[in-house]
Amino acid sequence: MTALAGWGRTAPSVAVVRAAGEDDQLAEAVAGAPVRGVIARGLGRSYGDPAQNGGGAVLDMTSRSRVLSVDVPSGRVLVEAGASLDHLMQHLLPLGLMVPVSPGTRQVTVGGAVAADIHGKNHHAAGSFCDHVESLDLLTADGVVRSVSRESDPQLFWATAGGMGLTGLVLRVLLRMSHVESAHYVVDTERARDLDDLMARLEADDHRYPHSVAWIDCLARGSALGRSVITRGRSARVAELPRSLQRAPLVFRPSTRLTVPDVCPPRLLNGLTVRAFNELWFRKAPRRVRRDVQGLGQFFHPLDAVEDWNRIYGPRGFLQYQFVVPFGEEQALRDVVRRLSDAGTASFLAVLKRFGTGNPGPLSFPAPGWTLALDIPVGGGLGELLDDLDRSVLDAGGRLYLAKDSRATARTVHAMYPRVAEFRAVRDRVDPHRHFRSDLARRLDL
Repeated sequence: MTALAGWGRTAPSVAVVRAAGEDDQLAEAVAGAPVRGVIARGLGRSYGDPAQNGGGAVLDMTSRSRVLSVDVPSGRVLVEAGASLDHLMQHLLPLGLMVPVSPGTRQVTVGGAVAADIHGKNHHAAGSFCDHVESLDLLTADGVVRSVSRESDPQLFWATAGGMGLTGLVLRVLLRMSHVESAHYVVDTERARDLDDLMARLEADDHRYPHSVAWIDCLARGSALGRSVITRGRSARVAELPRSLQRAPLVFRPSTRLTVPDVCPPRLLNGLTVRAFNELWFRKAPRRVRRDVQGLGQFFHPLDAVEDWNRIYGPRGFLQYQFVVPFGEEQALRDVVRRLSDAGTASFLAVLKRFGTGNPGPLSFPAPGWTLALDIPVGGGLGELLDDLDRSVLDAGGRLYLAKDSRATARTVHAMYPRVAEFRAVRDRVDPHRHFRSDLARRLDL
């Protein structure tokens, strides 16, 4: 038995962890699952409990990480679900192929990317991860490996997209990659003086950039409420690189520069330290810089250079709170930022993006609107604050991201996701006895 937790290091539970084998061995593991069921687990980067299964079984899929076939002209790649995005980038960037959607870390498996239907800085331009999945091999509860696509079984395909691993084990994914000339990005950076200035700039100019994100100082108050640093960019062409990079434009050699020890005090991140960090981060950002060339890791995944960075929050861990509210509900976003500022919530990682059109997945998170994500240390009064924010998000027609959530109630989530019944109907068809279960599924009654 092994204790498992999400990346936020809260609410661990104990399960039997088994390494994934070949397809037939996985089918046997599913058939022989204990009463409390089985769930897949990748690299454990979901912040909450979707890859935990207290009292049941957890299948570690990371040994299934092969790239099985590559068609460079079409960009189609067949890959096992345990492969990480980092592995794909290092393997395929030399061929001029880039993962079409990347979150803030490369340490996510392809299977996890499907289960959470991950999004990145380019959702407004390219959608979420499963919009680029052409088909997948899914081991269902009856032991059958099904080739599932939008055409062959659209209901099962879209229930699996964002379905948090509850429709079956994703074994292999046929993914359509993006073609790039380099492993670098041309980046524009600018400051926004407050939240209204930020939203106006994003609304006016995001259509010019494939990738866009803003860091927000959630402790700023008064006229500076929501002051921000906007970072937007696109893949760099070879001719745009400095001469020193043009000789090998597709080289990608990520490295870890720092490891956080597991000895950080519980209150290292507090109002004073985060306020000082936010002030420094805002002041060091240029007021306006254009066409800066940055490496892929610097632009997409700066925290991947710090191994075990989640330890900085101390032994009590942290929550990530991410929500989306529709366009036209900007006042709800303002109210959330104001309440976080008034409460002195010590989040130094707060990012705002604009989502484009969502896909048909009943549990897929992205929808047209504003999405804000915050990392918040666990502390007194936090539960009451977040429950209050949940009500504001729900009243605005918004919802929480299940891959980040670790504390919402079933009642709240069902109200935010009105198509839960459609998802359950698909589960009833392919897993009527609920072989696939998780702590999240039990908590949210999925």
